[in-house]
Amino acid sequence: MEQQLPNPQPTLLSDTPWLKRYPQGVPAEIDPDRFGSLVAMFEQSVTDFADNPAYRNFGRAMSYRELDRLSRHFAAYLQQGLKLQPGERIALMMPNLLQYPVCLFGALRAGLVVVNVNPLYTSRELAHQLKDSGAGTIVLLENFAGTLIEAMQEVRVDNVILTRMGDHLGQVKGGLLNLVVKYLKKMVPAYELPAAIGYRRALARGEAMTYRRPELDGDSLAFLQYTGGTTGLSKGAMLSHRNMLANVEQCLGVYGPMLEPGAEKVVTALPLYHVFALTVNGLLFLRLGAENLLITNPRDIPALVKSLTGYAFTCITGVNTLFNALVNNKEFQRHDFKSLKLTIGGGMSVQRVVAEQWQTITGCRLLEGYGLTECSPLVTVCPYDLEGYNGAIGLPVCSTQVRLVDESGERIRYSHTPGEMEVKGPQVMRGYWGQDGKEEGTFHDGWLRTGDIATLDEQGFLRIVDRKKDMILVSGFNVFPNEIEDVAMLHLGVLEAAAVGVPSELSGESVKLVVVKKPDHELDEKTLIDHCKQYLTAYKVPKVVEFRDELPKTNVGKILRRKLRDEAA
Repeated sequence: MEQQLPNPQPTLLSDTPWLKRYPQGVPAEIDPDRFGSLVAMFEQSVTDFADNPAYRNFGRAMSYRELDRLSRHFAAYLQQGLKLQPGERIALMMPNLLQYPVCLFGALRAGLVVVNVNPLYTSRELAHQLKDSGAGTIVLLENFAGTLIEAMQEVRVDNVILTRMGDHLGQVKGGLLNLVVKYLKKMVPAYELPAAIGYRRALARGEAMTYRRPELDGDSLAFLQYTGGTTGLSKGAMLSHRNMLANVEQCLGVYGPMLEPGAEKVVTALPLYHVFALTVNGLLFLRLGAENLLITNPRDIPALVKSLTGYAFTCITGVNTLFNALVNNKEFQRHDFKSLKLTIGGGMSVQRVVAEQWQTITGCRLLEGYGLTECSPLVTVCPYDLEGYNGAIGLPVCSTQVRLVDESGERIRYSHTPGEMEVKGPQVMRGYWGQDGKEEGTFHDGWLRTGDIATLDEQGFLRIVDRKKDMILVSGFNVFPNEIEDVAMLHLGVLEAAAVGVPSELSGESVKLVVVKKPDHELDEKTLIDHCKQYLTAYKVPKVVEFRDELPKTNVGKILRRKLRDEAA
């Protein structure tokens, strides 16, 4: 915000200014080869923390010992029952349920490559991902069987494993939940998949089969993690076992000084099929022997808050929209936060007003991080000793190089000068699946191009100015949506805001602001534009304000600016 931020004079930077700013206990380098594979890491955790609860969902806890046993049964069924070979792809299409970690680690233990699928995909999106990945096997919640049936008109699927919401909740509770979901809430449309096998039957058959541990190493492919697809057809980032293990060790390096093995309780509201939750919640906290509270429907904020009652969680991860919804929930505000010591925000920019409200209510700093699917995903995090929100996405994590380049590809050597961020490190993907080297524009001299415009200061803190593709060009001047949105959020009547560029005969593009008002708050277009004028130069001030009941978002809560732009166009 121009009236509040200083205009520092650029200084010449070293290649790694952030290393001097690392807090006590954070190493400059990690060992990405500490474990030979994700399977080896998993085996260590289920041995060390066998009797600890690993996951909790709908009031049911699953221990590490049980996770070990069930995932072994599932792996045996995949190997012996379905005859799947190491390297074959298996799609997982379900929300946060106890079935997910069983299937995830079962698939990895069988040597398979996991293809995570958003359960809310349309049949067209599902067909594309199955066809592109070559996944011939899919495990999905029966609620989405109709989507699969439609997709199977375009792509062949050899094996379908169907699960129901209550499959791990016992005969009485699970059976009741399944009846409510199917007949009362009508969340399971009628479907016919006669060749499908039930999840519980697959586990039972696997129990009687022999599991054989596959030969895996760090270069073995672990995931085809598809990009969000908000800018076109999604692509499968090839993430190896070493990529993922490196990022787990990097997370442990930057957050580890705050965490105690076997003693943490983490809230997982973000879906585990999303790479942020997959690595941080699903793998880092498994590495630490933590208890993971799985939230199946994070959009139901009252139900989410209720599930936290009496649960002394120590860590929580989320996106800005989730934290914003929580700090505006009165029941959440009355929660006891004495045990909370780590809050991690990612997936989209964390807004100052949200971060400050979170810290005021919980007494815990909201540490923003930044990552990409292509980086497994973590690239930078705010250090744990930060006193409060500083507008940065943090410092590069251990064993990670970051540089900024100008439009000609030359490295920017001076602080506070915007440039495109490029990344190198052991967590960076091998490439995109099926591209056959046709990845022009993805890498630049061995550095991954992020497409994000950032600045770097003397301490090594990076600040995202914005995505290249989201930039608004007004009369030749660059306008970054994040800045407009942050200013709008300073108004007490604004709950959510998104800024996009719309065509203008006078200036090429002008700024349009789409806003969700807080309940029972009077706010009109003129008032909000006048508010923006206090903080922004004239060409940045929104020319149009549209009020809506909600903003379009991805399933993890990331605001879809592209959809707003398309609608405006």
